[in-house]
Amino acid sequence: MSTPDLAGERKSYERGELEEQAAAGEPLVQFQRWLDEAFAAKLPEPTAMTLATVGADGRPSTRIVLAKGVDARGIAWYTNYDSRKGQELAVHPHAALQFHWVALERVVRIEGAVEKTSAEDSDAYYATRPLDSRLGAWASPQSRVISSRAVLVAEAAKAAARHGLHPPRPPHWGGYRLRPERWEFWQGRKSRLHDRLVYRLENGQWVRERLAP
Repeated sequence: MSTPDLAGERKSYERGELEEQAAAGEPLVQFQRWLDEAFAAKLPEPTAMTLATVGADGRPSTRIVLAKGVDARGIAWYTNYDSRKGQELAVHPHAALQFHWVALERVVRIEGAVEKTSAEDSDAYYATRPLDSRLGAWASPQSRVISSRAVLVAEAAKAAARHGLHPPRPPHWGGYRLRPERWEFWQGRKSRLHDRLVYRLENGQWVRERLAP
């Protein structure tokens, strides 16, 4: 199999534009508008976002998680608190998120402080998950080395035998919420002259600025 010519790979972005007069004054409104359009376009996994954290050693790491709540409080997701991202957030409770809606030629970047969601919010979301997923939260020592997949299957069976049809939320599992301090909305444009609008907090108010691509 021949190696693709990566240097020669090109795509002209011409699907849309993001002009100040059409953009919302509040970043959450603009985000909800784009998220609705991602759903309307029937994109795969429109809530998938890259989560970037930094460890105690100062090295960044990323992974894909799913947004499970977006409102005035911030963007929420759920995970194992003992995972690598949980350990890193315990040391550096700031993170960056990125949504990439390829078919719409759009990116949204969000930065801010992170906190755990309330136990009530975590319980409520956990209760909506399919039974297998609830049991999986008990079975998986997320980010830890295991000897084989059989370990996971065995632990899931043990969790099912122990908790039956109504497993409670594990104490090591719950939500995080990022409180945005900076948003960037990126719309691909022709000739690489992309549109980039940034919203940043200044004295409690959102200030909108355009960045060069």
